[in-house]
Amino acid sequence: DYGSALTLSLPAALRPHQPFQVIVRYTTADGPAIWWLDPELTYGSAKPFVFTQGHSVCNRSFFPCFDTPAVKCTYSAAVKAPAGIQVLMSATQSTFLEEEGVYQFYMEYPVPAYLVALVAGDLIHADIGPRSRVWAEPCLLPTAISKLSGMVERWLTAAESLYGPYIWGRYDIVFLPPSFPIVAMENPCLTFIISSILESDEFLIIDVIHEVAHSWFGNAVTNATWEEMWLSEGLATYAQRRITTETYGAAFTCLETAFRLDALHRQMKLLGEDNPVSKLQVKLEPGVNPSNLMNLFTYEKGYCFVYYLSQLCGDPRRFDSFLRAYIEKYKFTSVVAQDLLDSFLNFFPDLKEQCVESKAGLEFERWLNATGPPLAEPDLSQGSSLTGPVETLFKLWTTEPLDSDAAASSVDLTKWRTFQTVLFLDRLLDGSPLRHEVIKKLSECYSSQLDSMNAEIRIRWLQIVVRNDYYPDLYKVRRFLENQMSRMYTIPLYEDLCTGTLKSFALEIFYQTQNQLHPNLRKTIQQILSQGLNPLPAIDTTAGTADTPAMVLEDKVSEATNGAISLRDVNVSA
Repeated sequence: DYGSALTLSLPAALRPHQPFQVIVRYTTADGPAIWWLDPELTYGSAKPFVFTQGHSVCNRSFFPCFDTPAVKCTYSAAVKAPAGIQVLMSATQSTFLEEEGVYQFYMEYPVPAYLVALVAGDLIHADIGPRSRVWAEPCLLPTAISKLSGMVERWLTAAESLYGPYIWGRYDIVFLPPSFPIVAMENPCLTFIISSILESDEFLIIDVIHEVAHSWFGNAVTNATWEEMWLSEGLATYAQRRITTETYGAAFTCLETAFRLDALHRQMKLLGEDNPVSKLQVKLEPGVNPSNLMNLFTYEKGYCFVYYLSQLCGDPRRFDSFLRAYIEKYKFTSVVAQDLLDSFLNFFPDLKEQCVESKAGLEFERWLNATGPPLAEPDLSQGSSLTGPVETLFKLWTTEPLDSDAAASSVDLTKWRTFQTVLFLDRLLDGSPLRHEVIKKLSECYSSQLDSMNAEIRIRWLQIVVRNDYYPDLYKVRRFLENQMSRMYTIPLYEDLCTGTLKSFALEIFYQTQNQLHPNLRKTIQQILSQGLNPLPAIDTTAGTADTPAMVLEDKVSEATNGAISLRDVNVSA
């Protein structure tokens, strides 16, 4: 799938450092970078669609390249497309030759190969700021405009005040169909985002701001090796939270951070504290796809280390000044961790004199190479006005004996922020299976309210339903999966269904909905369904009552050669 290396023998007469040109004529077909969609897999169902996803090492199946983040170059491209198909690329300049049907693109700044991106389909645009526009299918564009108009410029301005000028010219966003395999991708000048996130306002805000932060951390200055992805993701997460603090306040930032750190500790329980992928400097074995190293440690443990560095300065604005100087020094290049840490100590000679890099228990080397949780976590007390009610409500529902009246009357979930509700539901998920009395009362109090909330909230409630085998609400699981084509909203539910006693129910839904899923997602779900599969009784869940199980469904999905990687508690953007 990924092709093979191409070795070029240069002429013996070539002098050292003498410029030369190599022309490679090639064709490419299906590969991990290129996603072709039939019209029915788009929202409008009108025209075919194609997009590329280069991170981490997929673009070697798209075009011949030095597919390593250590190498950066400019690029140009000419793309011919049928009439009525709009083509976009992650480039600073573009023109369209209408008579020839050819789009021409040029990226004037050096970028690593994984940031070369292309999308083509039934896309139209609208300006949402002086240097930003949003692209989407016609049926989605009004929603995208209403969610983002004026907002991107606000976030860019905040980022520039912290880290210096935005160097890429335009910051445009394209919303992709639900087959997009991740949440978002920071392609320079043209961020890719999955359309499914549009209904979840707070997640949309965080995801776009995270990609904005990548314009400085990841795109301008890049990790030179995939073994140190935290240099992009940890710094971008830190910058994202500085931007949200400036624009939405410390309490909101602390709430979102608490939600993500909860997810980090959940992933740690799944993987184990001694798992080598929990290191910031991960050893990449030959033949291992670097994308397999993408996990919450890259983001959140990396963030905690960067936050710790900022605390050593005593004032986050002093650390902002350092990061601004770091970007100016290394922009358009790739770095290793030692470059960052040496620059830090040189920028703060007083800290260097104090030997902060060797502080017992918090040594820089230990931060980078120890497995397990972060050595220190941020103080989130400024978010207590938002996280406190969550903790109180969780205790009310999980303390014995249950006082359901007190729990139900203590909070109106419709008044909560999305991150408060998902934090509460995640903690209920962590405690599942719950006592039957608790899940029954939870459903009576909240199920109808949650039905009208966004997908990030609904999927968590439905996971609670599945993990507790709560049959009266299983029809809602069916209804949700019948209307979802996104990996992020299908995989977690199928994994939960297949972990418990509801595998035949999962099979039934899959057989009914598989034609609306992208082949790659279909294959992943088949892998989940095929593991240890035995004929199981199917539950009649077409109504909101628990009927007597009836024997149906004895079909088996063909045995998959590779087991599906558990994604249940992992939902990250690039």
